[in-house]
Amino acid sequence: MAKTPRAWQRMLSGRRLDLLDPTPVDIEIEDIAHGLAFVARWNGQTLGDWPYSVAEHSLLVEQIFARLNPGIAVRWRLAALLHDAPEYVIGDMISPVKAAVGPGYGALDERLTAAVHLRFGLPATLPAPIKKQIKRADTISAWHEAVSIAGFSQDEATKFFGRPEMPQTGAIRIVLRPPVEVRLAYLDRFAALVDEG
Repeated sequence: MAKTPRAWQRMLSGRRLDLLDPTPVDIEIEDIAHGLAFVARWNGQTLGDWPYSVAEHSLLVEQIFARLNPGIAVRWRLAALLHDAPEYVIGDMISPVKAAVGPGYGALDERLTAAVHLRFGLPATLPAPIKKQIKRADTISAWHEAVSIAGFSQDEATKFFGRPEMPQTGAIRIVLRPPVEVRLAYLDRFAALVDEG
């Protein structure tokens, strides 16, 4: 008899997250922060002594989102911070790999995103205008990352990500820190947003 492949992952919190059928009760912010702090963006192909983590990127996206949308509800800033949360278990695949994998990756990401959102009091599916503004902040962050640490020229980054809106975003600083520092910064920002909400 063929053995059914394991589709769950044991988390450091002790939770067992089923990747095919994730439930909000199996999601903990400490697991997300830890995982994202150790997942490198750009497949690790960045300058510096530390990889640029998804946790660091998420902190920047939340900051850009807040600058682009002054006075927006705290819950949507929390959604911006959590926008890449599923990557704590599925990793950060660069766009060319996502395209090669096909629609299965997107479906997995959507299931995990819905569970994360429900766990932290957000709608399973974000309103389209909020999702669009988070994507806008994400793209601006990607442009700066590409130029600052991933070896892209400004023209090349603009071709893929568009020209960032500097007057609205203000200065953007790309930070690379050890995973333990990024993990703590992510947890601190999450706690601040929850307290503010």
